[in-house]
Amino acid sequence: MSPARLVVLASGGGRTLENLQQRIVDGRLDARIVLVVVPRADLGAAERAQRLGLSLLVIGKRNQPDPERRERLLLQAVLEARPDWVVLAGWLSLFAIPPQLEGRVLNIHPALLPDFGGKGYYGRRVHEAVASSGLAYSGCTVHFADAAYDRGPVVLQSAVLLAMEDDADAIAAKVFAAEIEAFPEALAHLIAGRAQWVDGAVRWTA
Repeated sequence: MSPARLVVLASGGGRTLENLQQRIVDGRLDARIVLVVVPRADLGAAERAQRLGLSLLVIGKRNQPDPERRERLLLQAVLEARPDWVVLAGWLSLFAIPPQLEGRVLNIHPALLPDFGGKGYYGRRVHEAVASSGLAYSGCTVHFADAAYDRGPVVLQSAVLLAMEDDADAIAAKVFAAEIEAFPEALAHLIAGRAQWVDGAVRWTA
């Protein structure tokens, strides 16, 4: 069986992208990243994709200011890559999922959804909100993406304990350490068919 084809949409530094590629190179993830899309050429994710020798496209507000054309070009590029899975690795825009990709788009959120999720909750904003809450735990959530921010069915979650003195930066470091394991683990389960999207929910098999 051929490795699963991944398209990665990344808006940040690209650490998640590089982590997935490292798992692939190490043989721990039966996949191949066939395309990386970033909204700006000056992002760390673009530099990492180039350094890793991955196919890269830049589609964003700067080079495609018309939103309808931008969305059309993005969907065209993703579909032409024939992905088995689309991975949102810090992608900050709401990805308009076409019917043929329903149940095949994954996102990772840096908190335990449904807490601290939804529009406007991303990156450091999430960790600042967790720090202000006084909770003794946080974590990450791998979930299927759908038509709303952070609302799709959950594949898996990984919790981390927090110390009273943890600020947003300390929380971010702990959560990202969990993300490094959680995202490839979720992908591996899905690629192997142990977890599946069925009628808008996640079904696990033995």
